[in-house]
Amino acid sequence: MAKFAIVTIRIVLFVVALVSASAASAQTPFYRASPDQIAGAPGTLIRQEAMMPTRSGATAYRVLYRSVGLHGEPIAVSAVIIEPPGSPPLGGRPVVAWAHPTTGVAPRCAPSLALFVFQQIQGLREMTEQGFIVAATDYPGLGTPETHPYLVGDSEARAVIDSVRVARALTGASNRFAVWGHSQGGQAALFTGLIAKTYAPELDLVGVAAAAPATELRTLLADDINSAGGRNLAAMTLWSWSRVFGAPINSVVDPAAIPVVDLLAGECIESIGDILLRRRTSRPLEQRFLSVPNFYDAEPWRGLMAANTPGTQPPGIPLLLAQGGADGLVRPQVTQDYMRRQCAAGGSVQMVFLKGANHGVIAHDAAPTAVEWMTSRFAGAPAPSDCGRN
Repeated sequence: MAKFAIVTIRIVLFVVALVSASAASAQTPFYRASPDQIAGAPGTLIRQEAMMPTRSGATAYRVLYRSVGLHGEPIAVSAVIIEPPGSPPLGGRPVVAWAHPTTGVAPRCAPSLALFVFQQIQGLREMTEQGFIVAATDYPGLGTPETHPYLVGDSEARAVIDSVRVARALTGASNRFAVWGHSQGGQAALFTGLIAKTYAPELDLVGVAAAAPATELRTLLADDINSAGGRNLAAMTLWSWSRVFGAPINSVVDPAAIPVVDLLAGECIESIGDILLRRRTSRPLEQRFLSVPNFYDAEPWRGLMAANTPGTQPPGIPLLLAQGGADGLVRPQVTQDYMRRQCAAGGSVQMVFLKGANHGVIAHDAAPTAVEWMTSRFAGAPAPSDCGRN
């Protein structure tokens, strides 16, 4: 019965995602802002609009807010803010920043545009039941009309932190927050931990939770390049970085493959249907894709991967890592190696290892544990650690 229930839940999740992707809205004027509107302090609100309430009765807003671009310029970023029902406690509710996994690199792939965005925020029901406000950023260039800096850690982290700031302004939340992310969002969560104290000293980050995070980017791209998923990952990375960093994509990609890479950049990844479409689109890359054998060792790509590989968390910020044993995209060994580096640096790390979970379901399967762990961090309980255990 338990196995049947787990299978049923996963089927429902995939069906919901399929409906969500097919019903995603087109970009609207809500996501566009003039330079005069964008000018202002990071984390301040440009505009908001009400969304349909969640099943639990939580209030939800789609927001456009100010953040900081790759070159220190003011930019606009979109997000969804979810506030639990009922009166907040004295001092305000804490905030959980949800950092989403890869959905694509085109503006229309923003999670806030999806009809079932609430179902895509893993652990949302549990988080609102605990009284947490949830801030779910889209990241720059998703929703808003510019190039998404895909797998660029500082860019993601600034958007995450500024979504917490705007959630405070909108709801009266406290200054205490945790960050919880999956895959690309796991990388975003780790970078949030790295910059939070300097970027937003007025906020109090109590913990970082990451499921199958993108840590060692060179290893990730090298390991996966011969799979359909890996070629898609590399294509998005090369396409995005060639635009946001000016890296020469023609130096590593076969000219015949460029039109395919451009097509993939316009497709989203929010459902099984999307994945099947991208596999069909990317099929020509099986024959002709890269013009050099190890593009991840060529500059400037190697240096960019190193710059966007997260280091160990600062002292005093506890870490929860979740990893699936059946993950074919982020290998378990890579996450375990990151844990060992964090432990060696004196960090406090709890590892949740789910033997049968693959990359697509690890955040869903680990969400109850992640929410329980964040609840304990907000309560001020000592952080458990698996460092030193076999």
